[in-house]
Amino acid sequence: MENQFSEEQFKKLLNKVAELKKDNKLDLSTEEDLSLAIMNLVSLEEHYFFTAEKTGKPEYFDLLSEVREIRKTLLARMIPAKEGEAWCISKHLLAATMRLIEVGTKLYGSGQKEEGRATFDQAYRIYALFWGIRLKLIDLAGVKKIDDGQLNIHDTAGTDQPHKPWSYQDIVEKLVDCCDE
Repeated sequence: MENQFSEEQFKKLLNKVAELKKDNKLDLSTEEDLSLAIMNLVSLEEHYFFTAEKTGKPEYFDLLSEVREIRKTLLARMIPAKEGEAWCISKHLLAATMRLIEVGTKLYGSGQKEEGRATFDQAYRIYALFWGIRLKLIDLAGVKKIDDGQLNIHDTAGTDQPHKPWSYQDIVEKLVDCCDE
């Protein structure tokens, strides 16, 4: 799998996104909010499961099912179910992001700031992979591991460090801006 983005390719991608936004076909700010809602719904499913098991009250499984149906409907807005493993991969990437944010928050709050920041970085990297799939920047047919070393080291345009290649995270940072309403 090739993960190289030249400055020209990135400009074409930005232009494509700008066209979609202009034609009201893509609202990344709303989609970012939706992805965060999906993360929280996955967490609710987990909490209902554990609560049902810990209390022995099966009515929590009913709530889990209701939340799951809502989560499936919302995820379908972002990832077509017919895209092979993209649906499930996306769900798990969002769930992992949410959990890592929670772990990072706990670590940071308990004074383990360096570990917390490292965990936040991992969460953001996983979230960037989700957006790589959502925006079809990643061809899942060949995905095994995405390594920054696979990116074009000579393409430094738009990054804040000389000789640093564009990564999926760099692309997401340029495309997804939750404050752009």
